[in-house]
Order: sequence, then structure tokens, then C-alpha cells
Amino acid sequence: MPNYKTVFFTLGVLQIILGISMIIPIIFQIIFHELDSSFIGAGIITVVFGVLFFLSNLDHQKKLNLQQAFLLTALSWLSIAVFGSLPFIFSDLELSITDAFFESMSGITTTGSTIIINLNDCPKGILIWRAILQWLGGIGIIVMAITLMPIMNVGGMQLFKISSNDASEKILPKSRQISQRLIIIYSILTLLCAIFYKIFGMNYFDSLTHSMTTIATGGFSNYNESIGYFQSAKIEVIAIIFIILGSIPFISYIKFLSGNKKIFISDSQIKSFLKIILVSIIILFIYLILKNEVISLKILRQVSFNVISILTGTGYVTHEFDDWGSFPLIFFLILMFIGGCAGSTACGIKIFRIQILYVFLINQLKKIIYPRGIFIVKYDNNNVDEKFMSSIISFIFLYITIFFIITALLSLSGLDFTTSISGAATSISNVGPGLGDQIGPNGNFSLIPNVSKWILSLAMILGRLELFAILVLFLPSFWRN
Repeated sequence: MPNYKTVFFTLGVLQIILGISMIIPIIFQIIFHELDSSFIGAGIITVVFGVLFFLSNLDHQKKLNLQQAFLLTALSWLSIAVFGSLPFIFSDLELSITDAFFESMSGITTTGSTIIINLNDCPKGILIWRAILQWLGGIGIIVMAITLMPIMNVGGMQLFKISSNDASEKILPKSRQISQRLIIIYSILTLLCAIFYKIFGMNYFDSLTHSMTTIATGGFSNYNESIGYFQSAKIEVIAIIFIILGSIPFISYIKFLSGNKKIFISDSQIKSFLKIILVSIIILFIYLILKNEVISLKILRQVSFNVISILTGTGYVTHEFDDWGSFPLIFFLILMFIGGCAGSTACGIKIFRIQILYVFLINQLKKIIYPRGIFIVKYDNNNVDEKFMSSIISFIFLYITIFFIITALLSLSGLDFTTSISGAATSISNVGPGLGDQIGPNGNFSLIPNVSKWILSLAMILGRLELFAILVLFLPSFWRN
């Protein structure tokens, strides 16, 4: 009989951390004279459950095998989404369990879709809690992507192993040290972002909450108009800079601090990421110039911000890009799928998979032209074997397949075509806003049917955990192995 004490012990620790985190909203409730029992009750319940898990599994083995790693990954995110929804349920917002869970799942997966109709008048405790959920989700996915997923061999993530030790029977010895450094770097970037937001016009509260959701590429804002509320070019530039900093591999920061001063200009994934941003901005800017027959720095600013926000899955908006015509909407759908870099807070298919697939397709074309030629797929000067290549292709195929399944399910639940297809894309890619009047840039998800919200919540966690980390749990053969 498998021993899962380590899994539940770790879950207990996470629940205790989550419960203690609820002290922060309580402090802000006191500061803004909004104190009620919502976070006190939620915090007590969360900590009690965490302590029970912790104490009942003290004799755990202090290591994880492959099955336990998958189970821990799935249960961690699900449990945090469940307990993270309690403050929403207990608040004065009168949210249903469905709405509260949707908001919590959107937060912890750094998706940024919201069901709260009037954010401008929302209690400060709830606003800071939304930011905390996204901040925790951001650092959580970074640590998991660098320490857990390479061992789990999820969708080609084994490329980013932090050690030559390939043993999958236990978590790599360096994982704890790497995780500590990642948390420090992540916290410093958040603090710097908050300082610059404050310098360029935000108040203390807005600068704190927006810095947390910016570096997490989450996109939760305190206002219905998102970043567009501030009408400030300087704030948008700061947002762009720190969104990009949150969307590049965080292991690069560690390599930089360890002496590799050229990592940011030599890393293949970072270079491709920046090229995609530049090319996308140029394409949409030229399109809007031809459409509007006017050249404007304001248009360039709007295009730049929204391209970066959508590509990285941040979901901040400064302009209703629904008004730009059909081509930009299709273009943004493509950007949603691409996403940011592996090992960052961004989601989507990821840049490195697109790079490897491109090289593979070019080699296939060369083989048609030169049947006797030998062409090797390489990534960052490393040979990509068939097993690795099949992992990449399987992930992309499954990603697209699940996208169509989610689209079909949303359509069956009563949503129109535009809402269904953009809702599926924005949820599985953890972007936030969709397209159309209902869930568009300045809309929200409050009026869609409850069944649609559960479907979208499922898509969020599937996309955030790289699909296989969830789906493999439903295979009987995985548990027999």
C-alpha cells in the first residue's frame, strides 16, 4: 500500500501558510476600518485543517516518489483554491460557492478572470487577498516548474533539470536552496515594482496590490478599467518592464547572480520571447495605421501594452481592443496560446516548445528535399532525441485538443461562439480577459452560467499545471506502476 504521508504533511504546511497569509487582509481591514469576521473565520478554518494534516503525518518519509510528486502538485493547487475561496464566501460580497471558487482558482492560477462586478468599490481586504493569491500562485508555479516538473517529465520540462541527477525517486537535493533563492528574487522584484508604481502615481495600496499581480503576470486589478484606470503612460511602461521580468525564466536570475552575466542576451528562449513581442507590436501597429490612416504614439502605446499583457498571460488592459477589428482578435488568440518562457510566471504552450517544434518542422521539410540527409533537432546546442520530441508534440497536440473540448463544453453550456472560443483560450492559457461583449477586455465572468464557471475553473488548473500533471492521475496504469 503506497504511503502518502509526505503528500498530506506538505499539504498541511501549505494550508498553515495560506491561513497565516490571511492575517495580511485583516491588517488592511483594520487600517481602512472594514474589519469583519470573514478573514478571521477563514483563517482559523484553514489553519486548523493544516495543523490536522501536519500533526497526523509527522512520521512521513521526507521524500517523494514520482506518483507522490504528481499527486502533491494537483492537490496543492486544488486545496489552496478551495480554502482560498473561504474569504470570498464569508465576505459581504454575497458570492455563491461557485463564484467564490472561480475567483480563487483564477487567482491562484494567475489567470485574472473575475466575477466581481464593481471592483472600484470592493472592500480593501478582498482586493489585497486577490493580489496575495496571485502572488502565491506566481512563486508556486516558478518553484514547481524548476524543481518538480523536470523530474515529472511533463511536456518536455525535463530540459530544465537543475542537476545532472536523474533519479526520480526523490526530489533533487538542490531544490530547497534553489527555491529559497527564487523566493528572494521574486520578492525583490515585487518590492521594486511597488516602489516604481508609487513613484509614478499610484497610492500605497494600489502600488502594493498591482506589483504583486504584475510580477505574477496575474492581472487582477483594483479597478474595472484595469491599468487603464490610471491613464498614465509612465505606469504602463513600469507594468510592461516588470511583466517582461516576470515572464522570463527565473533560473536565469540565479545563473546571472552565479556569474553568467550574459545569460539574458544568450538564452535562446529569452531572445525568441523578445523577438515575438517586437514582431507582434510591429504587425498590429502597421495594421492599425492602415485602418485608421493616422500614426499616433498613443496607438503604439496601446498596442505595445496589450500585446505584452496578452502574450504573457497577464491580462491587464488599457484599451478595449475589441474595437480594433477582427484581425487583432485572431492575432491575440494566437498570442494567448504561445505564452511566455518556461520557468516563469507566464503560461501558455511556452516559447521553448514553439522553438523546438519549429526546428522539427524545418528538418522534416529538409528530409523531403534531401531524403538521404541526416538532420538533428537541437535546442541550445543540445540534441533533442525522439523521446523528448514526442513529449513536446504530445503536449502541443493535447493542448489544442483540450482547447477544442473546452470550447465545445462551453458552447453546450449556453455561451455564444465568440465567448466560448475565447473563454476556452483565456482559461487554458491563464490570460484573464476573453473576447466579446460579455467577457471582453472590460467585461467580467459574473453573468455566465455556473456550469460554465466550473468548466473554466477546470481549464485554468489544467493549463497552469501543464495538462499532464492532472490528466495522468486518472490513468489506472500510473498508479499500478
